[in-house]
Amino acid sequence: MIDAAELKRRTAELLAAHPPATTDRLDFLRARFDAGLAWVHYPEGLGGLNAPRSLQVVVDTELEAGGAPDNDPRRIGIGLGMAAPTILKYGTEEQKQRYLRPLWTGEEVWCQLFSEPGAGSDLAALGTRAVRESDGWVVNGQKVWTSSAHNARWAILIARTDPDVPKHAGISYFLCDMTDPGVEVRPLRQITGEAEFNEVFLTDVRIPDSHRLGEVGDGWRVAQTTLNNERVAIGGMRLPREGGMIGPVAKTWRERPDLRTHDLHQRLLKLWVDAEVARLTGERLRQQLVAGQPGPEGAGMKLAFARLNQEISGLEVELRGEEGLLYDDWTMRRPELVDFTGRDAGYRYLRSKGNSIEGGTSEVLLNIVAERVLGLPAEPRTDKDVAWKDLAR
Repeated sequence: MIDAAELKRRTAELLAAHPPATTDRLDFLRARFDAGLAWVHYPEGLGGLNAPRSLQVVVDTELEAGGAPDNDPRRIGIGLGMAAPTILKYGTEEQKQRYLRPLWTGEEVWCQLFSEPGAGSDLAALGTRAVRESDGWVVNGQKVWTSSAHNARWAILIARTDPDVPKHAGISYFLCDMTDPGVEVRPLRQITGEAEFNEVFLTDVRIPDSHRLGEVGDGWRVAQTTLNNERVAIGGMRLPREGGMIGPVAKTWRERPDLRTHDLHQRLLKLWVDAEVARLTGERLRQQLVAGQPGPEGAGMKLAFARLNQEISGLEVELRGEEGLLYDDWTMRRPELVDFTGRDAGYRYLRSKGNSIEGGTSEVLLNIVAERVLGLPAEPRTDKDVAWKDLAR
């Protein structure tokens, strides 16, 4: 069993063999992965040591103290939080060896081709088709709200492979090469002025069968692993006290007594407590992950994340008064990551509106919590036993 002392020893060996001050950043990250110190709970040979997940913080703390570079996790969050755990669970040994190392080092950015114009909240209604042809698949369709598609080398993709069965049963899961000539990425400009999202058009995109993840027709089950990890990645990220959106508001409150009112004070106190409860709940959820894969509890964290961000950013704009109406820059950009705390209050207020949509709408997540966490009766469904091709659209 790998313990904290052993991890500290191995981390010290890594730092001695590859001094961060004189080692190329990418070379260091590759060496860290090969030493099993990337994600310690992963198997040996795949960036880990089969160690308890809770010990990752030991490695991270030692490396930070030693001045080591990180892998810029915000830029590659989809790969780390969604693609990697799905590949680990359902991928072949060849797929794991091929994709996990460059994914973790950031050499290959990933995106998620799930949502469609007619299949967002009802994701299983997706219409993108994958048709079998010789030793591979030909894919045609459209995806939307795709974060990082303009930077991505690979995508996790779900497509319909059998229209003659009910919608959940006819889906398969693929790893899609974003450099295929049939992939077209178009920016979607948001209310913030930026275009972190995209719409993606797939025209006769060819995917080898070796890039399929899981069995044909079992894509919905594979996608649940992705979606559960996505909600944890969005709503359960590790934060210090007053990390995230509550930090700038609390800082403004302390530094600007001229802006204070009794009503704003009461609202800030409530939101501060709510943010701290959510942070500690996230810590508890991460401890539960040590025992296995994330479950539907991540939906609750994602719900809290969206509600808090919207309420806190609204309070911040109100607290700042006229200053809160200012906006720093409306330039059309296609950023590599979302920086909630690096911009002004106006940006946070506008960007947080998307939090209740992206990563699963709050309405859908409420259903998940009701049915899978609380055990309440499911909503009546008329499409459960109807072939996808016969559904009204």
